[in-house]
Amino acid sequence: MIAYTQAATILDMHANALRLLRQLGAETVPHPGGTLLNHLIRVNDRLVRWKAAPATVTAGLCHAFYGTDGFPHGLLGLAERDRLTEIIGPEAEDLVYRYCACDRAHVYPQLGVADPVEFRDRFTSQAAPVAARDLAWFVELTAANELDLADHDPSFAAKYGSDLLALFARTRPLLSAAAWEDCQTILRASGVSIMGRPGRTTGIEEETGP
Repeated sequence: MIAYTQAATILDMHANALRLLRQLGAETVPHPGGTLLNHLIRVNDRLVRWKAAPATVTAGLCHAFYGTDGFPHGLLGLAERDRLTEIIGPEAEDLVYRYCACDRAHVYPQLGVADPVEFRDRFTSQAAPVAARDLAWFVELTAANELDLADHDPSFAAKYGSDLLALFARTRPLLSAAAWEDCQTILRASGVSIMGRPGRTTGIEEETGP
């Protein structure tokens, strides 16, 4: 009964999040593979297949609500964070905020290299050390997001695939086995190799998607 109740709560949470996404026009925003809403649903579904933690799965569905370093067009302003928190809960909303707030040019080069990682908030310019293991959710969500882009935009895969594969290869300890398998399958299928230099992510930090 407890497991059923938790599952029902998550399903209700996702249904309400989808309703809000539609109200805010996510299904009218063009995106590789269809619309922004299509993309968010696919990222959510990929995280479900990877058996990610419930809060990470929910964050996957909502990860572009405040805009990201690669997608500046947020659906909600930061002053409206309570609106999303009310729907998906504080834990998942905190992950959404941190994903949106990530200063990618500052954080990406440290992933898989530094421990702790200095995580910089692009909204506030504040930075704080975070243990690498505590960013596993972030790396998993990043992989789900970027793999969906690579899967639906050949030009994106050709331009950024090698750097992405290098990023995920060096952060492999933070990825689930299913996520790493998809990284290899999708990125290598796009014709990229794993020859990227350690720490090299130049070009993907600010130009990859939501």
